[in-house]
Amino acid sequence: MKMNRTNTAGRILVLLLTALLVLSLAACGKKGNDDMTKPNAEPKNAQEAAAMYKALMDQENAILMENQSLWERVFMSADKGMTMQEDGKNYGDFLLDTIESAKDKFTADELKLLRQGGEKIRKIERTLTAIEAKFPEAAPKAPGNGDSIPADSPTTPGNGDKMQKFPAFEGKDLNGNPVKSDDLFSKNAVTVVNFWFTTCGPCVGELGDLDALNKELSGKGGALIGINAFTLDGNEAAISDAKDVLTQSGATYQNVYFDSGSEAGKFVESIYAYPTTYVVNRSGRIVGDPIVGAITSKAQADALQAQIDKALAADMG
Repeated sequence: MKMNRTNTAGRILVLLLTALLVLSLAACGKKGNDDMTKPNAEPKNAQEAAAMYKALMDQENAILMENQSLWERVFMSADKGMTMQEDGKNYGDFLLDTIESAKDKFTADELKLLRQGGEKIRKIERTLTAIEAKFPEAAPKAPGNGDSIPADSPTTPGNGDKMQKFPAFEGKDLNGNPVKSDDLFSKNAVTVVNFWFTTCGPCVGELGDLDALNKELSGKGGALIGINAFTLDGNEAAISDAKDVLTQSGATYQNVYFDSGSEAGKFVESIYAYPTTYVVNRSGRIVGDPIVGAITSKAQADALQAQIDKALAADMG
């Protein structure tokens, strides 16, 4: 799911994940060759603007999916210490600049494909910016206000061996019952923690699978909980929306929230791609790397299961 338009590194990764995990959306973007960036394609009202915005996002996803392995290499070439997109800068320009800075890592044919893709995305982005200016409500809103991705971000791959402590929290579940992280983790051999938000397509798409996983874990002394980033601070409207989505998806596992200014709240703000899932052991420590992307993907599901198995085995001594 595409995030804050100023969050460049997260945006690249999220677009790549969407292309990989939401094939139906990418396929929609590939249907036909309608150029929605033409002047005569200007939306006449907010409803048309929202539909056009989504279609253009799908087109970007399709461009990235077509040469996904090359775009992954572009992302890996970006400066992870402080990857930033200035306010108002075209995202296509950012991609093209990143491609040029790493051009020695690609063949001539690869560069041609990437530059062509970057130019198409730059054109799409100009149209997206125009739509947002005229119809601000057309752009989906997502949590997170960060303009950069620190190198030591909790979601940075490769931290799995450090057994980082999951940030402690005291909050409530969506029904108003008090929840303390220490109590939650200590009573379970393993706890799977899934971060999501209500308007994230891949997040909602995996809720049924997560509910099935929770039922499976309950028979092994484990549990799964959800943390919807919109519900932090007890936002009543967001809680109501989240409960509706969970009910519609048949998901019955516990979802919790806490103060955004808490240690756990700051941890949520640092997450730049949704959904993201962590495995936590009985001691409250994170097992392995975060699973970035929906578990509807076999690769993500297998990686998550491997970490669950590792936590369960360790708990048994």
